[in-house]
Amino acid sequence: MNERLLHTPEGVRDIYNAECEKKSVLEHRLHHRLHLYGFRDIETPAFEFFDIFSKERGTVLSREMYKFFDREGNTLVLRPDMTPPIARCMAKYYREETMPVRFCYIGNTFVNNTSYQGKLKQVTQLGAELINDASVEADAEMIAMTVDCLLDAGLTRFQVEIGQADFFRGLMEEADIDVEEAEELRVLIENKNMFGVEEIISRKEIAGRKLPDGLKEVILKLPELFGTLDRLLYVKEKITSTRALVAIERLESLYALLCEYGFEEYITFDLGMLSKFNYYTGIIFRAYTFGTGDAVATGGRYDSLVGQFGKDAPAIGMAVLINQLLSALARQKLLTEPAARNTLIVYPKAQRSSAIALAKSMREKDCRVELLLADGAFSREDYVAYAKRMNLKRLLYLGEDGNPKEIFVDAVSESCGT
Repeated sequence: MNERLLHTPEGVRDIYNAECEKKSVLEHRLHHRLHLYGFRDIETPAFEFFDIFSKERGTVLSREMYKFFDREGNTLVLRPDMTPPIARCMAKYYREETMPVRFCYIGNTFVNNTSYQGKLKQVTQLGAELINDASVEADAEMIAMTVDCLLDAGLTRFQVEIGQADFFRGLMEEADIDVEEAEELRVLIENKNMFGVEEIISRKEIAGRKLPDGLKEVILKLPELFGTLDRLLYVKEKITSTRALVAIERLESLYALLCEYGFEEYITFDLGMLSKFNYYTGIIFRAYTFGTGDAVATGGRYDSLVGQFGKDAPAIGMAVLINQLLSALARQKLLTEPAARNTLIVYPKAQRSSAIALAKSMREKDCRVELLLADGAFSREDYVAYAKRMNLKRLLYLGEDGNPKEIFVDAVSESCGT
């Protein structure tokens, strides 16, 4: 057999046994939290038409999508982002709805990152979208729900960093910086490259566009404008852009609401935070913790995206990146080994009916039971070793007389007694 067939393609991996159970338990716990906030499940296809994620939507770059063709010659892609498909669903199924709609989901996204980035190309996301609500209260609720999810996961030390996409756009308008230069600045600011930012501003001034001192100071300091909200409010005295000022005032209102939730200890602000997803129009946020350099949760407001599918609707979303969160929990030693729960019943062929009846009775008591026909090639010790390898809770061996004999016990549940 070709050994190559036993391996997965680059950027994807198998998850099985204890690791898979830990992932499943985490997903269930966080999914329950979303339900507690009133969100209802939605499931979109794993692949969509390419245009759903086109450049105009401000989503993943075309070269980072997995593309293929259907029989009619349409270009399809494995979804690289969960938000545009849900925006499409909102415009299709709730076109006339004017009151808030709450969706939540668990699904995989597929992004064809370059190999040197060392990132998974298939990532599980658990998230929520709140549509038809433009209020700052909706912003606060989504961030509070993110904090609750991370607490439910078992994290104790983490920070949710909050930025404002409109603040940056307001500064660019006031500075009369065109789209291409703004994108160049965005990348430099995201990378905290202050020297690169200064070079672009100098180039602008050499070309004859003298920036006001206050505005220039704020733009040059963008890569380092993070911390408590009080530390950042001085920028209000430095700028004149109405758009940027409104963005700052929105952050002030948001922080006051998060204090009402009691989550202020988990909140910091970063005016230099920008996103590669250009559809964000207001607040954007990312949650970080120890044990991973990448965010474990992300989100933001996207008030124009649904409108691209034919329905004007403000919206805000959040997503927990399950793979990153599991990695962080493991490195912080916050993941516990799943408890052994299954019972294995080994029986001779003559006692098949008795074994089936016993398994049925135990399953009615909510016990997990495996049935296995005895093989003369294996001894009882072999079955004990097998049960230990499979992390089983206990092993019952039915003799020829039909009476179950317990070979070994590990914290047997009373409800599953025989």
